[in-house]
Amino acid sequence: MDDPQAHLRRGFNWLGGAAVIVKIIDMATQVAVLLFLGKRQIGIAALVLAISTVVEAFDGMGAREALVQARTVSRAQLDTLFWFITGAALVTGLLVLLAAPWIGSVYGVAGMTVYFIAIAAKQPIVGASLIPLAMMSRDLQYERLAMVSVGATLGAALVRLGLAVAGAGVWALVLGFVASGVFTLIGAQIARPFRPRIRFRMGEIAPLVRFGTRAAAWNFLDQSFNNLHFLLVGWLYGPTELALYRVAYTVAMEPALAVGTLINRTALPVFARASRHPAQLVRSLQWSLHRLAVLVVPLVAASMLAAGPITALIHDRHGHSYAAAAWPLVWLAAAALLRVTAQTIYPVVIGTGHPGVAARLSAIMLLVLGAGLIAAAALVVPARTGLVVVAAVWVTVYPPLLFWESRYLRRHWHIGAGALAQAFLAPSIGALGLIVCAAAADRVIGRGEPGLRLAVILIVAALTYAGLVAHARRRAIVEPIESPSQPTEPDAP
Repeated sequence: MDDPQAHLRRGFNWLGGAAVIVKIIDMATQVAVLLFLGKRQIGIAALVLAISTVVEAFDGMGAREALVQARTVSRAQLDTLFWFITGAALVTGLLVLLAAPWIGSVYGVAGMTVYFIAIAAKQPIVGASLIPLAMMSRDLQYERLAMVSVGATLGAALVRLGLAVAGAGVWALVLGFVASGVFTLIGAQIARPFRPRIRFRMGEIAPLVRFGTRAAAWNFLDQSFNNLHFLLVGWLYGPTELALYRVAYTVAMEPALAVGTLINRTALPVFARASRHPAQLVRSLQWSLHRLAVLVVPLVAASMLAAGPITALIHDRHGHSYAAAAWPLVWLAAAALLRVTAQTIYPVVIGTGHPGVAARLSAIMLLVLGAGLIAAAALVVPARTGLVVVAAVWVTVYPPLLFWESRYLRRHWHIGAGALAQAFLAPSIGALGLIVCAAAADRVIGRGEPGLRLAVILIVAALTYAGLVAHARRRAIVEPIESPSQPTEPDAP
């Protein structure tokens, strides 16, 4: 078979470059938008988008994952699947409209219901783009996927920023979110045109639907896990406090999650191809973990160090800073490293044909996080302290999951915990050096001017990355593999 690491490198380079561009565009426009909106408006938009992201987990009913792992796909299956997805998206949009008044009453936000009209309209748009996106992923057309991602993000960012400057308020963020779906559909049809024929043969797609339903359950649970905290913070403390928490989460979590998503999307089709070649799958997993560690460990260290300066520099339209978000940001940055590391298990189990394992893991994590957040809510503390407690809950969730994952990988793929941990050695040393240098700089320049402190941290972080890249090239790191005789099939989970 093809060399899976070659596909990983190519996908990582293309999607990695796209991810960097996308995240820079996204973060820059999000910070710019904060200048034109009040904290309450940011909080209301965060609630709407959190609910909308959970809803979108049902778009496609897991069709993308089903198509990626399928051995063969016929044209009749693609046509039928398109109409199946479109119908499901229309039903989802209708349910959103029906639920909107109830959601508005739960949060007690006047006028919140109207934003869900745009969210409902987005569902069939997203559904229509899934077939071409899935086929590009299946065929490892990373270059085209990268161009679609960058184009959609740039288009949505310009819509969001333009509306914010024009005074659209919450609508700037909501319509920017909808615009991302529109631009993704346009880009997908340009990169991989797909014109569905008018035919529907349910029997043709039954195996794909069965697999996709389990994958959709995982998507739903995963997105519920990703957004439950926003919904609870908004309910407990209101939109204004949610805005502080949202900014902390955006700065601390989203860059690391972008890297994790990049690694996982690149790895999924490769793992699916290597699923009957355990040694190749193990090498690919170790390669992915090493790249993840190199990118995320210094990033997390820099985010924790820069929490104070960043939040002091960000202001809303009334001139008030987001400095109260600093400590939640520190805790969320620590959790980000644990989270993206734990998520590397998902492309392994889905790519090897076990989406049910991913769904069960997501369900367990949702319950654990929910229980932790409810316990935090039971504490009678001021809202600002509550935000710190909620952020700290994230750090407690992942160690048990990582322990279980290491046992799973050792039992089914014969990978020792030591071989997995070794991927983090050099990045951890680099991050320690970053912390020491930044602390020394603080003693020299003081802790007064946040802009200067942030610039120093960014320079030291850049030097750390340069050192890690030079180290990797010099040593030509190849992770050791703990593997017995090479079986033809993996053990069944």
